[in-house]
Amino acid sequence: MRKNEKCAIGIDLGGTFVKFGIVNQSGKILKKIILESKADKGTTSVVKQIKKGINELLSDEGFKIQGIGIGAPGIVSLKKGTVEHPPNFPGWGIIHLGNIIKKEFGIKTFVENDANAAAIGELMFGMGKYLKSFVMITLGTGVGGGIILNKKIYRGEFGAAGEIGHISIDVNGAKCNCGSYGCIEAYAGNNYLINRVKNKLNDNPESKLFELFAKNSEPLTPKIISEAAEKGDKFAISIIEELGTNVGYAMASVSNLLDVSTIIVGGGVSAFGKTLLDNIHAAMKERVLLSMKGRVKILPAKLKNEAGIKGASSLVFYSH
Repeated sequence: MRKNEKCAIGIDLGGTFVKFGIVNQSGKILKKIILESKADKGTTSVVKQIKKGINELLSDEGFKIQGIGIGAPGIVSLKKGTVEHPPNFPGWGIIHLGNIIKKEFGIKTFVENDANAAAIGELMFGMGKYLKSFVMITLGTGVGGGIILNKKIYRGEFGAAGEIGHISIDVNGAKCNCGSYGCIEAYAGNNYLINRVKNKLNDNPESKLFELFAKNSEPLTPKIISEAAEKGDKFAISIIEELGTNVGYAMASVSNLLDVSTIIVGGGVSAFGKTLLDNIHAAMKERVLLSMKGRVKILPAKLKNEAGIKGASSLVFYSH
C-alpha cells in the first residue's frame, strides 16, 4: 500500500537549517530529516547539503516520489526556478536552483518563495482548505506574506508579490533592513521585538523578564516572552498587544487594497496566541473600510512547525 502512495519531497531552505520531508497527498509527513544549511560557507556548500538530504530520502525505495518542492527565502522565479539574493545567505546572487536539482535527480522540481509556499500549504492542507481567498502573514525573523485569490497564489509581475513586511506604517519610522522607513518588519521582526523588550525593561522592574534578563543577562527569545505573558506578566502582555496592533494596522491596508477579509497568521512569533490574534483583529477593524469591518477574520496557521516542509511539498500537488 505504501509503495503505491503518491508522495512529494518538501524542502524548507533556511539560513541555519534545511528541513526535508516526504509528504503524502493528504499532507502527512512520512519521513523527515534536518541538516545544517552551511549558508556561511557559500552557495556550493548549501546546494551540496540540499543534494545530500534528497539523496538520503531517495535511499528509501518505499515511496513513490512525484516531484520535489523547495521553499526558499528571497525573490523566486517560478518559471526559471531561480532564487535571487536570499537574506542570510552570503554571496548567493542568482542561482538556478530548480534546474540544478532537476538535472541531478531527474525529478520535476518546483521552487517557490517560502512565504508563498506556506500560503499554498495552508490552502492545500491547513486553515485555508475551505477558503476561496485569504492573505497569510508569517511572523518570524522577518515578516513575509502570501496572497491567495480565488484558490490561486498571486505572485505579481515579477514573482515578488506578498512582501507584507515592507508596508510602511510610519513614514518617519524606524529604518528597515530593506532601506526604507517605518516598514512593519521593523516593528514586528524578532530582532525588533527583543530590542523593544530590552529597551523598556528598566521601566518595568516588576516584570518577570526584568529579573531574568536585566539581572542575569540571559538570552531573550519570543518563547520566553510568551511564557511570561501566559503567567500574567503585564509587561510581556503589553509587548504582545503592541505587536498585534502594529501588525493589524498593516493588514488593514492589505485588506483594503485586495478586498480580502481573512488573514491567516503563521511563523514562530504567531505562537503568542490569542492575545496577538485578538489585537490584530481589533486594529484591523479600527482601520479597514466600513464595508469590511464585519467581515474581518484572523485565523492561526494550522501547519505551524511543519509549514515549511508541507508547504514546499504542496507545490508538487498544487495546480500551477
